[in-house]
Amino acid sequence: MKFSGAEIIVKLLERQGITTIAGIPGGANLPMYDALGQSEKIKHILTRHEQGAGFIAQGMARVSGQPAVFFATSGPGATNTLTAIADAKLDSIPVICITGQVPLSMIGTDAFQEVDTYGLSVPITKHNYLVRSVEELLHVIPNAFRLAASGRPGPVVIDVPKDVQTAILEFDEWPAPGRRDPGPELIPAEVERAAAMINAAEKPLLYLGGGVIQSGTSGDVLALAEKGNIPTVLTLMGLGILPHDHPLNLGMLGMHGARYTNMAMEECDLLIAAGVRFDDRATGKVAEFCPNAKIVHIDIDPSELDKIKTATASVTGDIADILNMLLPLVDRQARADWMERVASLKAACPMIVPDADNPASPYGVILRAAELAGNDAIVATDVGQHQMRTAQVYPFEQPRQWLTSGGLGTMGFGMPAAIGAALAAPDKTVLCFTGDGSIMMNIQDLATAMENNVNIKIILTNNNALGLVRQQQDLFYGKRYYASDYARRVDFVKIAEGFGIATYDFEQCEDPAALLAEAMATPGPAFIHVPISPDEPVYPMVPPGAANCEMIGGEANV
Repeated sequence: MKFSGAEIIVKLLERQGITTIAGIPGGANLPMYDALGQSEKIKHILTRHEQGAGFIAQGMARVSGQPAVFFATSGPGATNTLTAIADAKLDSIPVICITGQVPLSMIGTDAFQEVDTYGLSVPITKHNYLVRSVEELLHVIPNAFRLAASGRPGPVVIDVPKDVQTAILEFDEWPAPGRRDPGPELIPAEVERAAAMINAAEKPLLYLGGGVIQSGTSGDVLALAEKGNIPTVLTLMGLGILPHDHPLNLGMLGMHGARYTNMAMEECDLLIAAGVRFDDRATGKVAEFCPNAKIVHIDIDPSELDKIKTATASVTGDIADILNMLLPLVDRQARADWMERVASLKAACPMIVPDADNPASPYGVILRAAELAGNDAIVATDVGQHQMRTAQVYPFEQPRQWLTSGGLGTMGFGMPAAIGAALAAPDKTVLCFTGDGSIMMNIQDLATAMENNVNIKIILTNNNALGLVRQQQDLFYGKRYYASDYARRVDFVKIAEGFGIATYDFEQCEDPAALLAEAMATPGPAFIHVPISPDEPVYPMVPPGAANCEMIGGEANV
């Protein structure tokens, strides 16, 4: 066999099962695009910005659980990818970014569109490569997929100089596709100690995060919760692990968690943390997080253990393997007193949802859209008040239904991630809840949604402000609103129409419920504009740096 480097890249991606790649061509990656144009197995999605391409790849990877790929050229193309790559690193998403680079002989000469992609991406990737010969590609591409998917998943960057793409290689055999490595071997004594602590606990709580979803073990986790009668709290990234209405599901903890959820954590005597990293938005003031609890920490990444909160016992390994060993060792228990206490907290301090029955309200539009979309809909958000409201009230039923930027908190994530989700699951409705601040960060990819006719319903709650920033200025900066209110209003409906998207404007309508139903029933992309007041806070809220027990608001329907 004899192929160019670019052809080898595309053939290896085909052998990995890649069917969709988002990206933008440029001078340094044109050989790859020329080879991609010859592929009959891979569809290309031409985006309007490389960051959008990265979030489209994330949307595909988050929904499928498999590595996804995006392309960018050198220089500004590569730097435009960095936010999407860093976002994937923080949320442990397996994406592979393949960038073009100036020829090897020109590296270091400040050539046109030259930037040190390798150096820039070192701190935000799980691994990265600067490919120096065409021969290396046969090793690098499969290994990138193996690394992205193994252990704690994450992003990999492959920077390929143009002359490596055009070089010709003759070889006899294709390498095997890169696959996820098995998890590390468990230490039985660690699992046995964890089981003994669970069996001895009177008031245990499960604290579950995105690592459980990555390991595909939500069924086993549910079995553990039900066997031990263990109430369960979820991180922002863990929403969907348990059905929203399961009696043991206490919902999201932390900064915008329900009062009863954070209060139950104050009283638990054992915290079983699985696939979480004790993020500050979840823990609040770490020293006062779960003050009465011993901690069992379960994670595949040993660097997370004892990093933020010292565990009483820890178990390193794939959560699926750990649960297989742990479940038979856990006693079936009723824990009636603890169940009764949690129920009383829930009754005394319920989650207050203001104006829930009004489909034109910030919460009401989320609930009505969920009702119309059905249990299988995929939900993406941007970052801000709409994100927290959706996390608080959306009735999630299963893992990989919820796509949000949890760790990096990237405004502009939602719409391109929704496009990626729709490409990965074309038979499903994809909702994208966004705000007027966030959508402007990547609004150009409305054109990508239109061109590909993806079935996404973009619901923009527009308060003409940076809502969460304004809320903090209101609560903690003496109501000194600075740089959080926009001076003039943007006509988002006209913008969406200009991109060729069907629009539905609550501002000009007397029956928002009927208009929303019409938008949801119409195939293809839709843009739903919901004007709201900037004085609509998201409660409860734990002040930054405070303990979760110091949450404010949310006591009454305000």
